Amino acid sequence: MYRKASSTMSQSLKRLLSTAAVAAVAIGLAPAAAEAAPRKGTIAKSALAAKRVQRTFAVGKRRPIVQAAIIPAKPSFGQLAGLHSVQDQLDLKSSVALVIDQDTHEVLLSKNDSAVLPIASLTKLMTGVLVSEAKLPMDEMITISQEDVDTEKGSRSRLRVGTVLSRGELLHLALMSSENRAAHALGRTYPGGLNAFVSLMNAKAKLLGMNDTRYVEPTGLSSKNQSSAHDLATLVTAAYNDPVLREYSTSPGHQVAVGNRTLQFNNTNRLVKNPGWDIGLQKTGYISEAGQCLVMQAKIAGRKLIMVFLDSAGKLSRIGDAERVRRWVEANPIAPAANTVIRQVNG
Repeated sequence: MYRKASSTMSQSLKRLLSTAAVAAVAIGLAPAAAEAAPRKGTIAKSALAAKRVQRTFAVGKRRPIVQAAIIPAKPSFGQLAGLHSVQDQLDLKSSVALVIDQDTHEVLLSKNDSAVLPIASLTKLMTGVLVSEAKLPMDEMITISQEDVDTEKGSRSRLRVGTVLSRGELLHLALMSSENRAAHALGRTYPGGLNAFVSLMNAKAKLLGMNDTRYVEPTGLSSKNQSSAHDLATLVTAAYNDPVLREYSTSPGHQVAVGNRTLQFNNTNRLVKNPGWDIGLQKTGYISEAGQCLVMQAKIAGRKLIMVFLDSAGKLSRIGDAERVRRWVEANPIAPAANTVIRQVNG
């Protein structure tokens, strides 16, 4: 009897250790997350691995517990450059920030505003500008193809290959819910193709005076899409002049019919649903190299402001920074710019 119990205990421990090893490998191979969550297959495998790690085997009264190793997050370009070491009076979590009066062009607040960093899905704002300015038929139907599947970050999408939506719906989803396949399809089906579209993105940036900006694709999944806070403020100003971009980017939610299903998409910026905010245009962005990013045009204390936050360290910190700026502006509605500029660091 004793030998049989010992054998059972040994076999249980072997199964536990084997399972823990498999879980550790599965977790270590999980791809980096883009603004869109990882693919469903990745989520399922990670969840299964986590459950296996947490499983215990009862051997008498003993319950051995195995903890998986914690893998540190990949540092952003701003963190690697030391931009987060710069202090500011509002204790912003974004390493780059810029707030400008849209009408007077007065700089109310700046922090590392010349640093050139990856901009993630803020890229889609330029994608929207070009598609809207081209006056292409918004009711033209476009099919999501295998070419639109993300091979850069392995992000998932609810728009399956073969999904057919209008150009207008794709533009809406790209700006509102940061849909990567929608943005890629818009660039791919632009007259001349994807390469021509990317060339036009860079040409438009130069035309607007965005000399620190470079695009290599229309979604923002590539860390090679880079810009500065000043350039992005210029882009927000240009995009704000387009009523379609204003409407689509600030839409709280939108439903699209896909075959026999109706899919509900929501805005990636929770502030558009906040009655305390008057937002005219916005766009969020995230990849690990860029951190959490946000650009907005909003009316605060009677002033139309352009706000840019880059490389924020935390899922909700970009929203928190926007709230800090709003409270500060409301408390100092006519604060002179000379007293509000924070020390800048060129990146």
